Amino acid sequence: MFRFVTLTLIPLLMAGLSLPAMAAPPEINMTTTFASLMLVVMLILVLAVVVKKMRLPNLQGDSSLKVIKQIPVGQKERIVLVQVGDEQLLVGVTQHNISLLNKLDTPLAEPEMERPDFASQLGKLLKNDMNKQ
Repeated sequence: MFRFVTLTLIPLLMAGLSLPAMAAPPEINMTTTFASLMLVVMLILVLAVVVKKMRLPNLQGDSSLKVIKQIPVGQKERIVLVQVGDEQLLVGVTQHNISLLNKLDTPLAEPEMERPDFASQLGKLLKNDMNKQ
């Protein structure tokens, strides 16, 4: 490195040639900066609304209250079997109301919660659709 400096810079300086000046820092355009900041703020707000609309399930995993089974009976109405501690409740859920339908004396057995993969679910849906036609 030292050899490079002595072989190139010293002869230039001795010849009276000057080194190129360092480039001036670019000007900051306040309009572009403000627009970029507003874009980031808007992106954060849009993502917050999307996450709120997704209604993510409770990630705490509270085991004292579980939905065992639910059956839709209308567009926005369904009947839900809920496990609360040792008791099971049959609840009717509508858009504006939740009603206790029955308290089960003998709890039903909890079905095995197996999650089939996407391919098998899609195949089952396609098979049902083909059978309807």
